[in-house]
Amino acid sequence: MITALLAERSSREKLAIANHQLRLYACQIEEVATLQERTRIARDIHDALGHGLTALHLNLNAALGLWEQDISEAKALLGEAANLSQSALVDVRQAVRTLRAEPRQGKTINEWLQDLSQKLSQTTGIQPECIVNIAHPISDAQKMAAYRIVQEALTNVTKYAQATEVTIRIHTQHNQRDSDLVIAIQDNGKGFERSQNTSGFGLRGMEERAIALGGTLSIDTTPGGGTHIVACLPLLNS
Repeated sequence: MITALLAERSSREKLAIANHQLRLYACQIEEVATLQERTRIARDIHDALGHGLTALHLNLNAALGLWEQDISEAKALLGEAANLSQSALVDVRQAVRTLRAEPRQGKTINEWLQDLSQKLSQTTGIQPECIVNIAHPISDAQKMAAYRIVQEALTNVTKYAQATEVTIRIHTQHNQRDSDLVIAIQDNGKGFERSQNTSGFGLRGMEERAIALGGTLSIDTTPGGGTHIVACLPLLNS
């Protein structure tokens, strides 16, 4: 009996240590995820805003040069410059909203998923099909990763996909050896060639977010064949 009690006490101590290590690990992952999110925003600002401001600068210079020679062409360039400045302003506001946002605060996954779906519907007219089936507890870091992956995927749909249908599935699945949180986003848009996409779609940031949590992210897409993104995050408490 004494041996059994000592063994049980030892097991409890080891479990307490393991739980403490898991909490530290979760905090570290959250810090890494925050840093990656800032990196992604910086990359988006560089790609979108930097390109737009460069084009705006060139258009304004060209309009100044043509003002005395061809006023109609100069006015056309100024009109295009106005459109570019409006687009740049939208990019800046979006970046600021992303930096300030804490989308999970006081909200369930269904609630923030509804918010993202509503924004997509307002922007594109697409009402996505959302399916959520979570049978296992998930960590805050995993909730944040799920939100950001879905958010980035829907941003890509808005900007590039030209889709008419979008399906979002978030569920937990249990295998013989482990359990995973699965985030899947599928659209019927124009797709793209993976080898030709290096930075514009934000896919790298999505993949880095999944890897930071010990998971994987796969992207199945072909030109004209839509896009299917699947992230699998191992459940820490499985």
